[in-house]
Amino acid sequence: MTAPHPETWLRVTEAGLYCEPGRFFIDPVRAVSHAIVTHGHSDHARPDHQAVLATPETLAIMRVRMGEGRAGVTQQALRYGEAVTVGEVRVTLRPAGHVLGSAQVVMEWQGSRAVVSGDYKRRRDPTCAPFEPVRCDVFVTEATFALPVFVHPPAEAEVAKLLTSIELFPERTHVIGAYALGKAQRLIALLREAGWDRPIHLHGALQPLCRLYEAHGVPLGELRPATVKDRASLAGAIVLAPPSAIADRWARRLHDPVPCYASGWMRVRQRAKQRGVELPMVISDHADWPELLATCAEVEAEEVWITHGREDALIHALAQRGQRGRALHLVGREEEETEALEFAEGGEG
Repeated sequence: MTAPHPETWLRVTEAGLYCEPGRFFIDPVRAVSHAIVTHGHSDHARPDHQAVLATPETLAIMRVRMGEGRAGVTQQALRYGEAVTVGEVRVTLRPAGHVLGSAQVVMEWQGSRAVVSGDYKRRRDPTCAPFEPVRCDVFVTEATFALPVFVHPPAEAEVAKLLTSIELFPERTHVIGAYALGKAQRLIALLREAGWDRPIHLHGALQPLCRLYEAHGVPLGELRPATVKDRASLAGAIVLAPPSAIADRWARRLHDPVPCYASGWMRVRQRAKQRGVELPMVISDHADWPELLATCAEVEAEEVWITHGREDALIHALAQRGQRGRALHLVGREEEETEALEFAEGGEG
């Protein structure tokens, strides 16, 4: 008996990607009865679902960000590698390497296997489990940086740039825009590995998730509130804040601030210039162009479905390698709207 192709049991709806034999949605954009959530970023984890299945860490993040009452009426924690049957489908979660608790959703039904990557990266991150390729028939991938121009430099080299700037301008406060979930904690961990043992100061918006990371066994060293009232004490200090804060009055009240921003989008110089970023740091929590191609090859899927980003370039490149590509066109924000939201609430990239 031939295994059914995933296109016969996975379909795009207005709420998101729906698994018919499992009767659940993956990262639905509106409240649904049954949701599997890949990770805690707000464009994937929405409030008020009836039932939510996710890793224990993602559920904890959702509770911190949404409140206990909106993170799912019922919550089912599934650890990496454990399997559960949902409806008629065997579901396993595998690490995605994006942020703490981020997961790929592995679905198996009647001999057919599909994997939804969620957001993912392939670089080392001391604050979360690394991505694990899973062989499958259909691989559903993100494509945030799916253009050949996007080749991320080593994050350690970008941190070294920051430390060099601090040596050159020891009297100035380096304030870094970093997304509250994932980017901030990764940057702190990389700074500690590079030898920065002084306190790191945090905008209030970053403190709850840093506490959550530490509660889940991720050491971040000494963290202090960034209090602009005591601006003189922040000379020569590192301050982390949401990207929206580095351009507003809050940052300007710091001691001669050096505006920095940690994002894969800092590869595009015009974006850095538009945001008034003095020190762009190309540090991304998404796969770059070579990593997207390598991942699609590793999973050995005959078909790759692309959820968001630059679909055309990736589809063309995959075709040259013998893999079929298909744009899913999930309902969601257009690129400009997404970018505006990212910079408003923290600037994921």
